[in-house]
Amino acid sequence: MIKKFIDITKPGIIFGNLISVAGGFFLAAKGSFEWLTLVSTLLGVSLVVACGCVLNNCIDRDIDKKMERTRNRVLAQGELSLGVALAYGIVLGVLGTGLLYATTNLLAVMIVLAGLVIYVGFYSLLLKRNSVHGTLIGSFSGAAPPLVGYCAVSNELDLGAVILFLIFSLWQMPHSYAIAIFRLKDYSAASICVLPVAKGVGVTKKHIVAYIVAFVLASLLLTITGYTGYAYFVVALGLGTYWLHLAIKGYKTKDDTTWARKLFGFSILTVTLLSLMMSIDVAVAN
Repeated sequence: MIKKFIDITKPGIIFGNLISVAGGFFLAAKGSFEWLTLVSTLLGVSLVVACGCVLNNCIDRDIDKKMERTRNRVLAQGELSLGVALAYGIVLGVLGTGLLYATTNLLAVMIVLAGLVIYVGFYSLLLKRNSVHGTLIGSFSGAAPPLVGYCAVSNELDLGAVILFLIFSLWQMPHSYAIAIFRLKDYSAASICVLPVAKGVGVTKKHIVAYIVAFVLASLLLTITGYTGYAYFVVALGLGTYWLHLAIKGYKTKDDTTWARKLFGFSILTVTLLSLMMSIDVAVAN
């Protein structure tokens, strides 16, 4: 039973968000921070992200049954009741929000709640099944965790916060489109309105390249505007250039599934190393 309650929080997604939260936190901290604030921010965001994932599982339990990747999820199999799952998700959200309110600031709380509303309300309930723009709106919620980490320290929406939002929302797009390509059969079976299903893989590849270019430019802004040093700049440029190279190779590939998996895998490496560098370079430079 414990494993079921853990599984519906999607631990992999929580862990991925923790890395970006830490990146935003250390970027704003500039080498000087309180451990209690760091730990409470990481835990609070984790609980709210877990809440969003549980509620998403509740909403998607019908389409999860239609996809090979998700058909064995707890709620799709009916191993937990909807009422119990909803209550569990709400409790996680209340605990996470309360912890952030008690240990950080109101701005951080407002951002994490905005991310939750966008993910659960706008993306999961309204747009995921009905619009190709669901991926874009969902990317805004994906950019909320690093923004919470940043504002937990800075308590203001300054230029650094805006750049962080751009970096992580732009990163979400090619990352999500890659998943949609190598899971195309699943998304088609569930009638989920993602770009490859609605307009084809060829169109999606063009969007991927455009978003990666925008992502690279946004990531370099942290150094150009003085928030990070040149070590970060070199790593960001190198990662972004190679990611773009992989994306362009997609125009000639004969195996879209394998190509998309590679693109997806490198997207995770990119955001992980970028989060690490925006923490380390700032800490050393200051």
